Amino acid sequence: VHLVESGGGLVQAGGSLRLTCAHSGHTFSNYAMGWFRQAPGKEREFVATINSDGGNTRYADSVKGRVTISRDNAKNTVYLQMNNLKPEDTAVYYCGGSEYTIVIVAEAQYNYWGQGTQVTVSS
Repeated sequence: VHLVESGGGLVQAGGSLRLTCAHSGHTFSNYAMGWFRQAPGKEREFVATINSDGGNTRYADSVKGRVTISRDNAKNTVYLQMNNLKPEDTAVYYCGGSEYTIVIVAEAQYNYWGQGTQVTVSS
């Protein structure tokens, strides 16, 4: 499985970004997907997850109401729409794929990772 993130960048506080993760290698619709992030000097943390058919999602409290995860199984792609961005959202954002089909919050239950995309929010 190969995951490639894109869509990161520099944005002012209050702005929006949409991250994209392209999946290849195995049948995308068999995998739950998630987004995690890692800020400088901090551990990688959970942001959002979506189950294999896109019918169920879960979010970290820190982003709830500002972030939406979605997927297009026909395009083998998962998205993270981020609105009302804050400086504390600054991090490298990673896309993960899990061999489970249900929503997965725990990082250890992800089997595949992308290389990450940098998101920087200026105040």
